Amino acid sequence: MAAIGIVISAAFAALVLTAASIESPVDTLSDAYLWRVVRFTLWQAGLSTLLSVGLAIPVTRALARRRFTGRRFLLGLFALPLALPALVVVLGVVEVWGLTGWFNGLAAMLGADLRLNVYGLMGILLAHVFFNLPLATRLLLVHFDRVPGETWRLASQLGMPPRAIWRFIEWPVLKAALPGAASLIFMLCVTSFTVVLTLGGGPGATTIEVAIYQALRFDFDPVRAVTLALIQLALCGVLVVAAGRMVGEVQAVPSIGKRVVRPDLEGRAGRLGDGLAITLATLFVMLPLLAIVAAAGRSELGRLVGEAAVWNAVVTSTLVAISAAMLSLLLTGGLLAAVRALCWSRSNESWFEQAVQASGSLILVMPPIVLGAGWFVLLRSYADIFTMAPAVVIVINALMALPFVLRVLGPAAKQADLDHARLCASLGLAGWNRLRLIDWPVLRRPLALALAFAMALSIGDLGVIALFGSEDFTTLPFLLYQRFGTYRIDDAAGLALILTVYCFGLIALADRVRGVRERSGK
Repeated sequence: MAAIGIVISAAFAALVLTAASIESPVDTLSDAYLWRVVRFTLWQAGLSTLLSVGLAIPVTRALARRRFTGRRFLLGLFALPLALPALVVVLGVVEVWGLTGWFNGLAAMLGADLRLNVYGLMGILLAHVFFNLPLATRLLLVHFDRVPGETWRLASQLGMPPRAIWRFIEWPVLKAALPGAASLIFMLCVTSFTVVLTLGGGPGATTIEVAIYQALRFDFDPVRAVTLALIQLALCGVLVVAAGRMVGEVQAVPSIGKRVVRPDLEGRAGRLGDGLAITLATLFVMLPLLAIVAAAGRSELGRLVGEAAVWNAVVTSTLVAISAAMLSLLLTGGLLAAVRALCWSRSNESWFEQAVQASGSLILVMPPIVLGAGWFVLLRSYADIFTMAPAVVIVINALMALPFVLRVLGPAAKQADLDHARLCASLGLAGWNRLRLIDWPVLRRPLALALAFAMALSIGDLGVIALFGSEDFTTLPFLLYQRFGTYRIDDAAGLALILTVYCFGLIALADRVRGVRERSGK
């Protein structure tokens, strides 16, 4: 906890001290550009949330009502955007919806001159909905699945029509689930960096995080960067508190667990509406993925694989990812060990566990680009920023993965304590012997998954490397961004495919390791 606090506090202190040294902070706060950026940040996040959640409602209802061949595959497909690096999604969106993309080409064949332009608010919304429509659907579907079978049996006995089912059964479930899903998606869209950097970035389509990056890398205006970073920090803090207050809970109802067929499945209009919602959502998610594969076929993969720059980027990405993942696991292990050592009674267990969870989630309040801006400002007076870049990127990526690693390993470690703490105490097992004989067999499966996710997050990240990257320190996402920025779309597509396969390979390997060990009973 101390190490995490030092890293974040040092960045925060650098921002505050720089802001305090500004001769005329009123002039900075009265800058029209600054507040235009804040307004656009909230505007695009609000629109993205409204579209994502609004479109997810009919898709969720359709998936909750219908059982069909391929439903499990579709739910798996809806999990893919969560694991895809944002740059890969941006490329897919451009291939489908860009000026020379599939949609405009089809419109031209049909005689319609739509000329949809993805560079600006439209493209940002398309990319955000691609990410968050599947996320909202999966979050809402969990709540629909909690409705007990007895409720549907009672609805059948009462002869409730679809409108009454919506009013008395489905809407109460949605009303409790929507605030949590919407607040999470709004937070993700407010802190979106890569999507806005690549599809927006102009004066009329810039968010706070992109403006911080531009102020440091292009304008070298630390005053504006610090002001924006503090506004972003305050905004994220308010959103986290508001999200915690908005989350609702569906009341648990005792059930015998027997599945009952819903009574609102027979109407032709309902079947057509459900089929249309599922089909359109599937196409919306699948088309960018197919476009990435198709574009990669034009990219001369053989030439790309032979480029020294590509191999250097792959090696750099791998070293950074391994270092960041191991550091994240080390920090998580320290937090969990502190919980084990200090939670010696029920009276202090609750507050200390909450403190550990809070320390692991500080990165959600202080986004990576803001943390990077703090260290950029702190280091520029004492050292060569780009010489320190690898260490800074590794540390920030490790902190970025910490909330996810903590949520994977935390429950497993707590269960291991509940199962074996008394036995270890009676046998005098502690330290290395306890780790080797007791904890390792229990934790190695979630450890593999946590390591894979931490590496995938680090490999796919562009936010911090965009601030600290250079010709001598280039990761795979940074190289992809450079090729994309110079309109070498075919090369970018090939790099996107390599990056996607790399990330999915890590997750698939972790799942395979878990599956093999579960089948072997180890």
